[in-house]
Amino acid sequence: METSGSTGGIPRIGETAPDFTANSTHGELTFSKWQDGKWVLMFSHPADFTPVCSTELTEFAKRGNDFAKHNVKLLGVSVDSVHSHLAWIQNLKQILGAQITYPLVADIDMKVSGLYGMIHPGASSTATVRSVFVIDPKRTIRALIYYPMNVGRNSDEILRLIEALQTADANACATPVNWKPGDKVVVPPPKTEAEVAERLSHTDYERLDFYLNKKDLPKLQPAAK
Repeated sequence: METSGSTGGIPRIGETAPDFTANSTHGELTFSKWQDGKWVLMFSHPADFTPVCSTELTEFAKRGNDFAKHNVKLLGVSVDSVHSHLAWIQNLKQILGAQITYPLVADIDMKVSGLYGMIHPGASSTATVRSVFVIDPKRTIRALIYYPMNVGRNSDEILRLIEALQTADANACATPVNWKPGDKVVVPPPKTEAEVAERLSHTDYERLDFYLNKKDLPKLQPAAK
C-alpha cells in the first residue's frame, strides 16, 4: 500500500484528494491514475455482509448509469479483504439481483481510511463510518458527507449534489436550497456598486433584493468535465 497526502484528519473542501495505491476487486489501483480525468464518488462502508451496506452498494450499482451520465466514477472502500469483497459481490448478485461493477478497495491496513478520516473512534475504532467524498477531475475535494453506521445514505441527494456542483461550475452561479435540475439558480452577489447597478438592470432576473437574484439557465448546458 502506497499513499501520499496529509494524514491525521479529515480532508477539507478545496484540498487535493490524497493519492494512494491499494488492492481492490479490480486489481491494484492507484487513485490518481484510475480517476482518469473524471469526477469520483468515493464512499466507505462499515463492513461487508452487513444489511444497511448491502442496500447502499446495490443502490449505487443500480444508479450507475445515472452517475456515468455525469462523468462520475464510483469507488467503494472498507477495511475488509479482497476475498471478502469478492464473496459479498457474488452474494449481492444472488440475493438482490445487482451487479457491482465498480471497484471496492480492500483497506485492511486502514491507510486509505486514515488518509480520508473514515475511522471515527467514537463510532468504531476498526470500521469505517459511512463517508462520501465528491472529487472533481482536478482531484479537488468538492464535497463530503458523513453518516452514522445505523443510517443509510440517500443516493438521490448525492446525485443532486453532483449535479449542483457541475451546474455551478459550468454556469458561474450558485444553487439555492432544495435546487433540482431545471430550477432557477442564484446569481453571484455583487461586490461593487457597478455590479449592483448591473444586477438591477436585468429584467430577466427574479429579483428579491439587490443581493439576491435568481435566473433561469439555458436549456442546453455545457457538458461536465
